[in-house]
Amino acid sequence: MPPDATFSTLISVQALQALLASSSPPVVLDTSFDLTDAAAGGRAYLGAHLPGALHVHLDRDLCGAKTGRNGRHPLPDRAAFAATVGRFGIAPTTQVVVYDRQGAMFAARVWWMLRWLGHAPVAVLDGGLAAWQAAGGATATDAVDAKAQAAYPVGAEPSPLVRTVDADTLQGQLGRIALIDARAPERFRGEVEPLDARAGHIPGARNRFFKDNLAADGCFKPADALRVELQPLIGTRPAAEVVHQCGSGVTACHNLLAMAVAGIDGTALYAGSWSEWSSDPSRPVARG
Repeated sequence: MPPDATFSTLISVQALQALLASSSPPVVLDTSFDLTDAAAGGRAYLGAHLPGALHVHLDRDLCGAKTGRNGRHPLPDRAAFAATVGRFGIAPTTQVVVYDRQGAMFAARVWWMLRWLGHAPVAVLDGGLAAWQAAGGATATDAVDAKAQAAYPVGAEPSPLVRTVDADTLQGQLGRIALIDARAPERFRGEVEPLDARAGHIPGARNRFFKDNLAADGCFKPADALRVELQPLIGTRPAAEVVHQCGSGVTACHNLLAMAVAGIDGTALYAGSWSEWSSDPSRPVARG
């Protein structure tokens, strides 16, 4: 691996080990979380984490204020997130590696949000904590303090490859875009709804359960395999006409990452996702 190599989608355990042993080690973020128990991720982190890793909390560090109508995990103001990123010791040239113990469902959110801020050198540890431990990697149980920097400098706009759409824009585009829902199939079909106001999905959406991006070992499938599986969901549409959503804008980022790995970059996120859409009784809902 060249000494100046950077990683922008996935990083293997072996490549991370080499970076950690280099003169410019990355900032490592443990993003473990549980949607039904907000304190579980912190407990898991203190039970075992990569040495030197900082813990990132989905609700506290990655979300803005909730109004009851803007979804369960609304995006924060970019300037507020820039301050958080600086607090984690991340500067524009810092290589960041993110992982969790839930198949990258939360790590992918941080990957996307850092790109949204304009930070390119950020990668998800392929296979997460389990892959690290399977390779004999050591773990620690201490609470690591960040080497805080100034707030991350925020440009006027994110990269053109990192786009968001709001609910009104999305509703006006239905039927003219490819909309991909990352939730479990039974939630997509409206058979169960454990978290949000109504059951079902946004009309015209197609289902790609985020866990289908992973192989049996918990690592992402190879780029070619992902491309074969993902391309039929968008057909001939360009990436600019593809929007991802899920329950609250978290696991949709897993599909965004999978598409980037497959070479289909530049798709958009509807951050409010089903939790925002279903909270508005005027929005149409489909089932089945």
